[in-house]
Amino acid sequence: MVLTLTIIEGPDAGNAFQVPANEPQLIGRSSEALPITDTTVSRRHAELTPDAGTWFIRDLQSQNHTHVNGVQIDERTRVRDGDLIRVGATVFLVGEAETRRINTVEIVDEDRLDSEVEHRLPSNEDSVILAEPEPSRAAVDHLRVIYQLTALTSQLLDRADLLNEVMELVFNEFEPERGVIMLLDKPRTKEQLQESGDIPPEGDIPLVGIDMEPAVVKYATLPPDDDDEATIHVSKTILTHCVREGEGILSSNAQADPRFQAGDSIARYNIRSAICSPITFGDRTFGAMYIDSSIANYTFTREQLALLNAIGAHTALALANAEQTARRLHTERLAAIGETVASLSHSIKNILQGLRGGADVVEMGLKKGDLKVSTGGWEILRRNLDRIVTLTMNMLAFSRPKHVELELTNVGPLMRECADLLADYCEENKIALVVDADPEMPPVPLDQNLMHQALMNLLTNAVEAVPPEEGVVSVRIRYHEPDFANPRRKRPVLEISVIDNGPGIPKKKLNWIFEPFHTTKGIKGTGLGLAVTKRIVTDHRGRIHVESVEGKGAAFRVLIPADLDQHADPSATDGGPGTAMLRGL
Repeated sequence: MVLTLTIIEGPDAGNAFQVPANEPQLIGRSSEALPITDTTVSRRHAELTPDAGTWFIRDLQSQNHTHVNGVQIDERTRVRDGDLIRVGATVFLVGEAETRRINTVEIVDEDRLDSEVEHRLPSNEDSVILAEPEPSRAAVDHLRVIYQLTALTSQLLDRADLLNEVMELVFNEFEPERGVIMLLDKPRTKEQLQESGDIPPEGDIPLVGIDMEPAVVKYATLPPDDDDEATIHVSKTILTHCVREGEGILSSNAQADPRFQAGDSIARYNIRSAICSPITFGDRTFGAMYIDSSIANYTFTREQLALLNAIGAHTALALANAEQTARRLHTERLAAIGETVASLSHSIKNILQGLRGGADVVEMGLKKGDLKVSTGGWEILRRNLDRIVTLTMNMLAFSRPKHVELELTNVGPLMRECADLLADYCEENKIALVVDADPEMPPVPLDQNLMHQALMNLLTNAVEAVPPEEGVVSVRIRYHEPDFANPRRKRPVLEISVIDNGPGIPKKKLNWIFEPFHTTKGIKGTGLGLAVTKRIVTDHRGRIHVESVEGKGAAFRVLIPADLDQHADPSATDGGPGTAMLRGL
């Protein structure tokens, strides 16, 4: 099966690609991948592979990850027509346009597909009901289906994935020729549905006021090439009754059923049997599920109607849970945003107070003509300017992770540059800052700007934690050669340790120090420094550990793979040695 990919968002929007059947396709910026120009896409970003007529996609540990229908994928994932695949800033639409898929369903009025709504329909005499297994076996079969459905609905939160998998289950169990899941524009209660039209006393259901769209359309085989023949005609009367009354409809041998004699589509498609079941949970209706079959002398059974009704109820429960989860996540995001704003506002307010205090001292010195007083005020200003710059850089690094640009770097000079920036503070507070770097250590692949920021955060935390006149901060840098006798050390490793003799970190806070906005420095800290440092180290495929005993200082240990082959192209992600090495650090 040829796969069609159309770019609907990104630098190459409008381009379309045909992926030949039975041939894997790489997505990325390498020469063998699809020709796209998006620089946010890794060289080897993701791979599409066919398997028995079905296509799957897997992420190749790309820098910006791969998303299917808005969900980041961590394992091999099936793709279907209508799915959206995001790689970097580029979004692919799988298959043809969504409008064509929606147009394959037509809700037909009674003048074209006549029907009379009943809750229980007896089989027509000319229909042959397939022999139902004896009751105990049927119960076991139905229980198995419900068990599978429960496992399915408990794992999937994305609505599109959930509905597609439910339809797959329905086709496996009922073996219809065609099926469609119709959803209301929004879930409604029975009272809200009835308000959309006046219901006469005897139950003649009006055919106005309900807007429904197909969410899933499926055929047992490939749909006909002719669009008109591929269209699934659904009785509006049956569909309206199903969603308004919450009752499943079984139409046995529909071609001979007098309720359908006025429907041209019945003769055209030779439809013999159809089931329409509501997707309802509690007092909320989400839509309906419709299946039909044109197999001669075959009808669905009442037992199958009951089972499809149960499937619809479980599906509605899963949709309700997904909605509740989405609302909870939205609430949590709003709470996180509020916490972020409050934390940043508090930090910025403290810095502004420092700037205002320093400016007042400078102004006072200028009025008195006392340069010494003004110089003291300028030092206050300078320190707070440094704090606002550090806060801003950490905010940028945390909110928008940079692409790691690696180059061979001499770590010793980089660390000494960071130490020089803190020299004045250490001299003023009589703090000893010692850097011990192996002079024979070879250059290692690092992003100098990002690593400079991470090291500055570690050093600044250390020198601010130790007491004046007694404080000692030791930095030790080591390069560990590969140890082929140790399966975890087959690659070289860079180790950076920052050790201080400060008050240490309380045990109850050790598990939180790398979380954003958790600080042990009171009003002096923003709680972003260590969170940003951990992200930078992780982006280098490394790890950071902390050891601390309260009252006896703290030691931060950074371990980063130092093999150029593992870092030369951060987008060349085969998930092999680099991943194994990270686990062994």
